[in-house]
Amino acid sequence: MIGNSVITLQNVDIFQQKQLVLSHVNLQINKGEFVFLIGQTGSGKSSLLKIIYGDIHIVSGEGQAAGFNLKTLTDKDIPFLRRKLGIVFQDFQLLTDRTVEQNLEFVMKATGWKDKNLIAERVRDVLEKVGLRSKIKKMPHELSGGEQQRVVIARALLNNPEVILADEPTGNLDPDTSEEIVLLLKEISKSGTAVLMATHDYHIIRTFPSRIIKCENGIVREDVKIV
Repeated sequence: MIGNSVITLQNVDIFQQKQLVLSHVNLQINKGEFVFLIGQTGSGKSSLLKIIYGDIHIVSGEGQAAGFNLKTLTDKDIPFLRRKLGIVFQDFQLLTDRTVEQNLEFVMKATGWKDKNLIAERVRDVLEKVGLRSKIKKMPHELSGGEQQRVVIARALLNNPEVILADEPTGNLDPDTSEEIVLLLKEISKSGTAVLMATHDYHIIRTFPSRIIKCENGIVREDVKIV
């Protein structure tokens, strides 16, 4: 790991189905940093996130995420990498036939937790962090969209990740709820977990000024200003 860096990409070319999507990507994200990732649909934002969580392999260049070498990453390594990364999607992907508690327990058991007491304690802890301790026995359909996204963020926090990758986490939410979710992610970053948030929402970017990186014309640009 380079210094305080939790994600580093050096001269990485990113391909999707043999098409070059982004070239010569250089990126460093440090512990506790909050970074917006912007760009039009099809500009390569999702491909960039996929490189980081191991869904696309690096063909040329070098990269590391949460201590894993992305260039030499094997399929066996990917589950271990993803335990160090919390991933938050736009469409929640909660199990609709299980309570909030059971959704979180399912992920913990799938990632190797065995002790029932430790599992129960960690579930309560992450729900407390996202302000949903009282909803532990609710089914997903009994929650608002904002509450469901908070459950998804709680799920992403279960294994104490070094990085949260949030792909359009406010895409299905109203403006006030969107602001609440971004505030929550900013608070999480202050506790030391880096957050990389892909978004189209320029209101959010103006409301919560932060570092911005932009996918545009096949490259990744830094020092982007939003007016």
